[in-house]
Amino acid sequence: MTEPIDLSTRLFQSARIEYIEVLLTQREALESKMDLVETKKDQLMARVNVYQTLGGGWN
Repeated sequence: MTEPIDLSTRLFQSARIEYIEVLLTQREALESKMDLVETKKDQLMARVNVYQTLGGGWN
């Protein structure tokens, strides 16, 4: 995940791209991480729902 960030940073340091490109790459990486967290949360919520549907719970 950090490989694109490292690459864009090196390109910036060698004056091949503007710093905004580094920032955009970092933003894309963060958005990907947030999507992954959201997906994991959805998976865990689905497990809880299955457990409750099968009769589990705190009642």
